[in-house]
Amino acid sequence: MNTKLIMIASSLIMGGLGIIASFFPDEILRSFEQTPTDALRLFVQITGALYLGFAIMNWMAKTVLIGGIYARPLCVGNFTHFLVAGLSIMRVGIQNPMVKLVWLLAIIYLIFAFLFSFLLFTSPKQVEK
Repeated sequence: MNTKLIMIASSLIMGGLGIIASFFPDEILRSFEQTPTDALRLFVQITGALYLGFAIMNWMAKTVLIGGIYARPLCVGNFTHFLVAGLSIMRVGIQNPMVKLVWLLAIIYLIFAFLFSFLLFTSPKQVEK
C-alpha cells in the first residue's frame, strides 16, 4: 500500500479543517446553531491548531516507511484520531440523519481509520528505488 498517498491525503484533509477552524470559528459555531462566545471561539481555534499540527506532522512524515513497528506512534495517533472522531461524527449523523455533510465527513474519517488500522497491523513492503 502506498503510504505516501495516505499521508498526503490525511494531511490535506486535516490541514483544510484546521485552517477553517482557526480562521472561521464564528461561522462554524453558527452552523451548529451555537452562539459564538469567547470560550467557544477559543475552543474551536485550539481545535483548529491541533488539526494543523497533525496535518504538518503527516505532511513531514509522508516519505517515512509506515506500518508494523515503523513509525508506530505516528500510525497509532492517526488511527486513534480518525477512529474516535469518525465514530463521534457518525453518532451525530445518526441523531441528525438529514445532514448529508455530517455523513460525508463520517465516511471519510472511517475510511482513514481503516487505512491506518491496515498500516498499523501489517508489515510494510520496502519499495526498491
